Order: sequence, then structure tokens, then C-alpha cells
Amino acid sequence: MATRALALDRPQPSPLLKLLDLHWPLLLAVTAISSIGFLMLYSVAGGSLEPWAARQMIRFLVGLCILVVFAMIDIRIWMAMAYPFYLGCIFLLLVVQFMGKTGKGAERWIDLGFIQLQPSELMKLALVLALARFFHGKSYDEAVKLRSLIVPLGLLVVPVVLVLLQPNLGTATILCFIGACVLFVSGLRWWIIILAVSGVAASVPVAWEFLHDYQKERVYTFMDPSRDPLGAGYNITQANIAMGSGGLFGKGFMNGTQSQLDFLPEKQTDFIFVMLGEEFGLAGCLVLMGLYVVVLGIGLSIGLGARAHFSRIVALGLTMNVLAYILINMAMVMGLIPVVGIPLPLVSYGGTAMLTVMMGFGILMSVYVHREREIPRQTGLLI
Repeated sequence: MATRALALDRPQPSPLLKLLDLHWPLLLAVTAISSIGFLMLYSVAGGSLEPWAARQMIRFLVGLCILVVFAMIDIRIWMAMAYPFYLGCIFLLLVVQFMGKTGKGAERWIDLGFIQLQPSELMKLALVLALARFFHGKSYDEAVKLRSLIVPLGLLVVPVVLVLLQPNLGTATILCFIGACVLFVSGLRWWIIILAVSGVAASVPVAWEFLHDYQKERVYTFMDPSRDPLGAGYNITQANIAMGSGGLFGKGFMNGTQSQLDFLPEKQTDFIFVMLGEEFGLAGCLVLMGLYVVVLGIGLSIGLGARAHFSRIVALGLTMNVLAYILINMAMVMGLIPVVGIPLPLVSYGGTAMLTVMMGFGILMSVYVHREREIPRQTGLLI
């Protein structure tokens, strides 16, 4: 009780002190990455802020405000909101099944007029918070027991199934990746991870039968893009041409032939990294990747430096979420995995993706601002 009272009664820093305590190098890196996105979207439009760059800038500024507000919120409040936020996202995923807007063969959006909300993006944040809330109340010995995995696996399986029903295999994959990372950080033993991976591998033939035709076509195209170079294989073929033609230093800003002559598809969203490679070459790609490494390194550092177990899991889980975005998008556009339609964080054009990524950075910043906050492991709602 004394520890609990100490944690709750400790004086709260003023909002001004919290603002000054923001992780400014992280904020600078996020802004630099977003600026590269603005530059590429300006080039996509042939040297115009419309229709993509200007809107993306506005979304970034809104997201920046959200980030700062989220950073000011006490980490214990995020802990208290974890389950309600998760349940709210589950409700939105159910709404998508009945009222969702169809796009590219999947019902993924809820049209709110001023924005097309993609609940599956919000679920990535909600899943991290919910799993962190669950494992915060478990000791290490309890967390590694098999019976303790029933609830977290349920928290993971429900949204994955709902996302697969849209169908959205890319986002479902990221949710599984986030869940696996959180379970590992929480103390899951290696033999359980190996057993789970083996089970997933063994179920691939069965899962294949449940894939939609366009998803199977993506796999066929990944294995042999030349089988239909003007159809299903067109995207990845043009992406390979554009990426390879960029060379070491690229063709120059707005001088990319594949992108400027509209050979490169989806260049403002999924394939924007390819456009960067064509115009700025390997050097430009390495600069962007270096900035991502800085962001990921800061995220891991914030997680390892947090006192509360909940804070550590949240920071590491959100960092792994960003890593999943980066790995899947870059591997996809370089032909290392099938095309799954995952945007490049802070760079690809998109409203919900930009805002949810900034929300995630806001929660990560909250962990940093309140890194000294101690929360008893066996506790209820601390607000």
C-alpha cells in the first residue's frame, strides 16, 4: 500500500515541463522523414503541391498536434484506457464488415466525410496497449506459463480474424508480428516461439485454400513476375526497372522516367520508396533508411529506459509496429515478398496511416516523458 500511495501521490510535473521534456531528437527525425515524403509527393504531381503534398502536410501538422497532446497524457491514463480502446477498435472492425467502403477488393474504410477511417490501423495501437496492460499485471513467472497465454492470444486472434475477413492480409500480418514481439518481450520462452512458427508453417497449405483469387495471384506473380508482365506482374516489373535505373545517386529530382511518365503504379502510396530510389539512387534510399534506424533506435532506448513494465512493453511494441511497416513495404517493392499494400510510414500518402503513426509516436513520447513513473505490477486502474 505504501508503494501504491507513493506512485499515486508523487507530484505531477507541469505541462510546460512536460513540453520541454519531449524527446526532441525523435521529433526531429520524424519531421525529417515526413519532409522526404512531402518532397516525393511534390515530385509525383509533376512539381505541384496538389493533390498530394499539400494534403499530406496538413495531415502531418494535425498529427504533430496529436503527438504533443498524447505525450502530455500520463502513462497511467493510457494504461487505464487500454481495454476500452481495444474494445472500441473491435467495434469499428465489426462496423467495417457492414458499412465499410470497398477499395481494391477489400472493405477496409469507414467514410466519415472529412476522412476515410481505417480501423485496422487503429487496432495496431490498441493491440499493443491491451497486451501491455495484460502482461503488466503478471509477474515474470506467471507470464511464461502456457495458461497465461490464453487471454493474450484471444486479444490477438479476434482482430486478426476480423481483418482477414475484409480481407487485408498485410495488416493481419503486422498484427501477428506485433503480437509475437510483445509476447517475446513479456518473457515468452523460445521453445514456444519455435513451436508456434512451426505450426504456422505447417498450416500454410490449408491457409492457401482460404486465400482470395487476387491474393493467390500476388503470390504467383511474386514467384514469377514475367508470367504476366503487362498484367499482374506489371507493378513489380516497373518497380524493379525504376529502382535499378536509379543507380548510386539517381536521375535527379523530378527526372525519374518510370515515375514521371506514369509507368510506375501507386507511386504516391505503396511504391513511393521506388520513386525515391529512381530519383535519388542508393544514396537517397540509405539516407531514409538511416533516419528510420535512428527512430527505431530511439524507440528501443525509450522502452529500455522506462521504469514501469507497462511502459516498457508499450514502447517496444510501438517501435516494432513501425519496424513492421518499414520491412514489409521495402521488401514488397523490391520484390522480396508478394505485394500486400502496406504504406511506408510517414512517407506514403494516406490520411489514417499518417495520423495513426503519429498517434503511436505520441504514446511513445508519453512513455519517455513519464519514464520515471512507477506503476505497481498488481494494480487496477490507477486514475
